[in-house]
Amino acid sequence: MSAHTIFDNAPIGSIVAWSDGTPQPPARFRKKLAAWQTSNSKGRLIRKQGGRGTGSVSLSACFTLHEADYDASGVVAIRVHRTFSLESKLRFTIVERPALGSVRVLDRAGGELVYLAADEADAKEWLTRHGYPGAVLQQVTADEVGADAVEGRAA
Repeated sequence: MSAHTIFDNAPIGSIVAWSDGTPQPPARFRKKLAAWQTSNSKGRLIRKQGGRGTGSVSLSACFTLHEADYDASGVVAIRVHRTFSLESKLRFTIVERPALGSVRVLDRAGGELVYLAADEADAKEWLTRHGYPGAVLQQVTADEVGADAVEGRAA
């Protein structure tokens, strides 16, 4: 799939994989493998942002994936996000869509996904432990989940 297809069809909270089409090098070639992994990985879709511009500068639409968290003693020290332009030449695949009934916790209205909860009780409990005063809860609906069956797509 193209980046446009992901932007148009993947719901926030989906797991999306990307690839440049090259084969994975053997593990013994650490530097080649690390370079390959920057163009071949997966992450959770946390934000979609339409095109924008100011003056003579215009930025195309893009989407952001949460690739990984690195922690020290249980505290997240580094959070890795990857943002892709719709002009990206990489190939994308929707690996998994959020389950029916799960609840997205967005940092603010129209904002970024910070947690995908199993249900509303889980989302509210998570919010009591994390400081997001303007958080918005958004339930995954049957319309989103059923779109694959109606449109003939597979996750």
